[in-house]
Amino acid sequence: MFALDDHRIHLAAEPFARDVDARVVSALLASGAACRPPVDGTVYGTLLNDRAALDALGGAVNAAPYKVPPKAPVLYVKPRNTFAGHRASIVVPDDEQGVQVGGSLGVVIGRTACRVSVGNALDYVAGYTVVADLCVPHESVYRPSVRFRARDGFCVMGPAVVARRHAADPDALRVAISIEGKEPFMANTSTSIRNVARLIADVTDFMTLAPGDVLTLGVPHGAPIAHVGDEIGVAIADWPPLRFSMTVKEGGGQ
Repeated sequence: MFALDDHRIHLAAEPFARDVDARVVSALLASGAACRPPVDGTVYGTLLNDRAALDALGGAVNAAPYKVPPKAPVLYVKPRNTFAGHRASIVVPDDEQGVQVGGSLGVVIGRTACRVSVGNALDYVAGYTVVADLCVPHESVYRPSVRFRARDGFCVMGPAVVARRHAADPDALRVAISIEGKEPFMANTSTSIRNVARLIADVTDFMTLAPGDVLTLGVPHGAPIAHVGDEIGVAIADWPPLRFSMTVKEGGGQ
């Protein structure tokens, strides 16, 4: 069972996560505190769940290797080496290409979920967190590439898990990605093909989700590209925003 009363935060200077209210979270973050990821379960990314992302493929979805639009969720795993927290510094592997910053709603599973119905899917949700799902820019979404999506630090989460009761409608949440000096990129969870409940139901139809696992709703189409030196913020609704920066590999090599 993964349960929380309000906000779960794991400060970098503390050995364990703790459950606190929104006021305490705000004070801690205002003081400049760095955080570890607030959860440590398996993180599953979701592809082609944004309507514009699927539309952008055009007729390609009817050609090889797709042949038809996806009938089930297209998932990939963000392994443990990718996990990073609030105020982390993430290495850019190739600054010419940059790193795509996908801001996504992270659905944190509260209890074992297997073949749940749409009608009671949200009963299995403990809360939500902000996920910055990073990847090296690439065109193909067939067989998601480990090399592009599973680099160290490429799944930034936090700064807190917000209890489910703080999100009356998870399918109508504003998502904002800001890169210092640029216009914010705006999106909304309402553009998802599968909403939160449908995604949980469809995924648990063929696999079990465990308490503490995170299922992302998916990255919005056209997510921005970040480069070395960029300071980034990802915000969902009025929750505490997730902040991190992009840096170059030690020694200056890529």
